[in-house]
Amino acid sequence: MLIKSFTLGHVQTNCYIVTDEKTLECAVIDPGAESNTIMNYLESNKLKCRYILLTHGHFDHTGAVEGLVKQTGATVCMSRKDVKRAITELGYRYSPPKGALFIKEGDKIKVGSLEFEVIETPGHSEGSVTFRCEDALFTGDTLFRDSCGRTDLPGCNGADMMKSLKKLCELPGDYEVYPGHMEATSLERERRCNYFMQQAAQG
Repeated sequence: MLIKSFTLGHVQTNCYIVTDEKTLECAVIDPGAESNTIMNYLESNKLKCRYILLTHGHFDHTGAVEGLVKQTGATVCMSRKDVKRAITELGYRYSPPKGALFIKEGDKIKVGSLEFEVIETPGHSEGSVTFRCEDALFTGDTLFRDSCGRTDLPGCNGADMMKSLKKLCELPGDYEVYPGHMEATSLERERRCNYFMQQAAQG
């Protein structure tokens, strides 16, 4: 498994391209902006993008989706709970392209020999999910290094965030954690050093 990280857009959102090095099939996680940057990497490495995986529906994680779908034909995967339902939800929910796959807890998405398991982690948004693949967790805006995602926006829920952090904390073993913003970390480090995760674990 090869993981390539880009930090894109004015909100500095992390986009991850996860590749099966044998088949060159890949998934793009949270393409928030700059579809040309992502496409340049895909084309220069002859990668076949099968899926676009969204940890949640906020604009800074979805801004480049349409461009990538048009150029790659990839299927968008996201929680139905973050699908835009009203015009007042600008920026906080998302209208995915036709043919999107709506995912839920326990679903598994195959990309070559790689398998992404869906873990529902609401709090930052109602439909936030974490993707687990081998020894990696792609946590979106749920778990950050030394912090967690905001819970003061429409659709956020602080109590749900604490439950989600507890859920991640209780996963057996250790994982590399690839968050939606800031640098990567490890689950064990966050168990030891992250105040919010420690508080959640006691709940």
